[in-house]
Amino acid sequence: MVRPHLPLNALRAFEASARHLSFTLAAIELCVTQAAISHQVKGLEDKLGHKLFRRLPRGLALTDEGLALLPTLVASFDRIADALEHVGEGRAREVLTVGAVNTFATGWLIPRLPALAAACPTLDLRLFTNNNRVDIAAEGLDFAIRFGDGAWHGTDAVPLMEAPFAPLCTPAVAARLASPADLLRETLLRSYRSDEWTRWFAAADIAAPPVRGPVFDSSLAMVDAAAQGLGVALAPPAMFTRLLDAGAIVQPFAAAAPAGGYWLTWLKSRAPTPAMAAFQGWITAEAAGDADPG
Repeated sequence: MVRPHLPLNALRAFEASARHLSFTLAAIELCVTQAAISHQVKGLEDKLGHKLFRRLPRGLALTDEGLALLPTLVASFDRIADALEHVGEGRAREVLTVGAVNTFATGWLIPRLPALAAACPTLDLRLFTNNNRVDIAAEGLDFAIRFGDGAWHGTDAVPLMEAPFAPLCTPAVAARLASPADLLRETLLRSYRSDEWTRWFAAADIAAPPVRGPVFDSSLAMVDAAAQGLGVALAPPAMFTRLLDAGAIVQPFAAAAPAGGYWLTWLKSRAPTPAMAAFQGWITAEAAGDADPG
């Protein structure tokens, strides 16, 4: 199949228009006229044989073909820009784009970024956080670090670490807790995963009560609420070592409930780059070192 010649200016015009969903704003960004942007996009659509936008009375909407093309172009232009930025620095650098669930990014990865920089000095990390809802393709990610069971459609995954959940609260609240049964009198803070407290009470060999505490979409927010004395959070202690070490929160009971783990995931269709191989080697070794009691 002979591929059509696709002018770089037309691809840039489409990418900017797709980000803004506006030919006018794309024209301002690229310092050309709105008519030039519209003409370049129309020419690209003609070459591809597909419409990339639906023209609406008050703007633009991407077609399925436009949605499929955009992430690749965004990633490609970002890589070109980064390559140009580092020309003349004396060594090649490669961008790596990683999405990570907030709890893992804040509690584990960010404190280790100096170690990553030392181990992989030519790697330029782009870190994006989320609440465990991520679309690797649409967001142009090389990797996504997720919490769960490792089974996500269309992706390969390697385990990083298990993350059992345990109650976390202030020392003042813990002073009222002589046994796990005493939690029945406390406000139990919840995540959007509704069965976590049920599984923890089962691990503690206690019949689970109806749980009606506040619901949080982020473990970070939930544990912060617990640290302010608003209740007892159920979260992975390994992700909150700084608060535990500082005494802001404590783990009143040793019982922990298996809840899943953190996984490094990437698209099956994604050809690995040297930066991806370097990061995977580093993070799996670092996580294994944490798991090794010796």
